[in-house]
Amino acid sequence: MNVKNRIHQVSRRLAGAGLFFGHGTDNADDEAAWLVLHAIGAPIDGSFDQWDHKLTADEEGRIGDLLHARINRRVPLAYLTGTARFAGLEFEISEDTLVPRSPLAELISDQFTPWIQPENVVRILDLCTGSGCIAVAVALHMPWAEVVASDISPEALAVAQRNVQRHEVQSRVRLVESDLFQSVPASRYDLIVTNPPYVPGGVVRQLPDEYRAEPELGLVSGEDGLDACLVILREAPEFLSPAGILVCEVGESAPTLEQILPAVPFLWLEFAAGGSGVFVLTRDELVQARPAVDAILENRSHVT
Repeated sequence: MNVKNRIHQVSRRLAGAGLFFGHGTDNADDEAAWLVLHAIGAPIDGSFDQWDHKLTADEEGRIGDLLHARINRRVPLAYLTGTARFAGLEFEISEDTLVPRSPLAELISDQFTPWIQPENVVRILDLCTGSGCIAVAVALHMPWAEVVASDISPEALAVAQRNVQRHEVQSRVRLVESDLFQSVPASRYDLIVTNPPYVPGGVVRQLPDEYRAEPELGLVSGEDGLDACLVILREAPEFLSPAGILVCEVGESAPTLEQILPAVPFLWLEFAAGGSGVFVLTRDELVQARPAVDAILENRSHVT
């Protein structure tokens, strides 16, 4: 069987298996192409054109193994292949990291314009870096800037280190083990970008198996999903330069955030490729929001 026909066959199997798509693809056709191309060692960047290639017995065996594992284990394909794409780049992925799927990729490709002047950005902080995909992509799209990337998980940072080396940005990307800002090098960053955990604790148990295969440490942040975000809002001004901005993704927790902080002027971004739940705040806006954020955090500390 050739590659084209095998992809169609795999797509039918995936579509009929009750799987959830959302970790690099959103449909059975794209996931089937990813699976088959990976199994035969072909690039998944859109450059492959040998659709009539006749599959060897070894290639068929690898396809069968991946298909069986994907259907029976219900884990994201990225964990089975060990790779995923983000912002046009390929990254190593493991079950110690989330699978990249953030709309922030579009913002990175645009160098965060028009929200900042890219040429004025010297220092960047990526909080909750996970696999390091955001930090690496930022370093490659803004090659004049220095990037600090932090994460609480040493296992995730080990993957991030390999991705930093893979893309040869180790001279400009520094990895730090830190619980949010706790151990981040004291400095004034021109840009803080973060995709922190933001799934409410009660919701994660209702997610599809594919999401629950991801590390809970990277998903869950308190009962309403906003514990990490609120700490970031409170502490970010101390790490931002006067003209600096915070870019933060909170996904489906965005309405809750607006509800508990109605006076904060969150600027919610729209993306051509889809996605939502990403806001921008300036340092001045964060400073003005601090009393309201402090009040919420104080109330939560009394509750707990």
